[in-house]
Amino acid sequence: MSLQYFYFIIQYSAKREAGKEAQSRTGKMKLEVYADRMSQPSRAVIIFCKVNGIDYTERKVDISKREHLTPEFAEINPMKQLPAIVDGNFKLFESHSILIYLACAFPGVADHWYPANLFKRSKMHSVLYWHHSNLRRAADTYVTNTTILPALGHPSNQQAAAEAEKLLFSSLSKIESFWLKGDGPFLLGRNQPSIADLSLVCELMQLEVLDEKDRERFLGPYKKVQQWIKRTRNATSPHFDNVHNILMKVKEKLKNKPLMEANHGGALDIQKRLRSRI
Repeated sequence: MSLQYFYFIIQYSAKREAGKEAQSRTGKMKLEVYADRMSQPSRAVIIFCKVNGIDYTERKVDISKREHLTPEFAEINPMKQLPAIVDGNFKLFESHSILIYLACAFPGVADHWYPANLFKRSKMHSVLYWHHSNLRRAADTYVTNTTILPALGHPSNQQAAAEAEKLLFSSLSKIESFWLKGDGPFLLGRNQPSIADLSLVCELMQLEVLDEKDRERFLGPYKKVQQWIKRTRNATSPHFDNVHNILMKVKEKLKNKPLMEANHGGALDIQKRLRSRI
């Protein structure tokens, strides 16, 4: 069997299964998305649904109130993490898996989000797998320990923050020099955004809550990364900025925190308000 024929069979089977899945959704209840918009992966899933006109109901699970740890939510996702979806009798968690499912199961999603081409799809998987063990681990750990926990009055792990800082610089460097290498303006040199672009840019948006100098220290050296973030936001406008509105509000609260801390009551007040948003 030639490689070309083998490839054709795989492509044909994948398209046939995707068609069956789209047909099997007929008559299902509306998709439910369990999310907290302060969660980077939650935002990626919500934006994807909005951009692609996927009809869904958003179920807010407030992480700050530990609602993700309740027995009720454990029935949805035993790992007790966000986001998660329920589509009829089908339950799924992990944002990358959810995005892949949505791209395959719902009709009308453009091929550039998750290409049918096996080779292009496999390359995209490599970005997604890299994301979790590099950029996500770095950005989330750094922001949590340098900004979020102190703002909430909780102790932070400075050693973890220092290690995350190194990994974050390394991750940004690899995006700049490797993942954005190619003729197109998006990851893997593509001309249009994919689920990988959306996932990684939502991750980097968490850096917005850092103070301006710290954020510039990370992103300033990487011009291609900055342009790519802007292009991904524009390509998913207006939904991208609308979904990130809650993050921008937290950014403003943190920006004004030194003024609020002029008195003890002010410090307690901002902590209380941040808890309702983080």
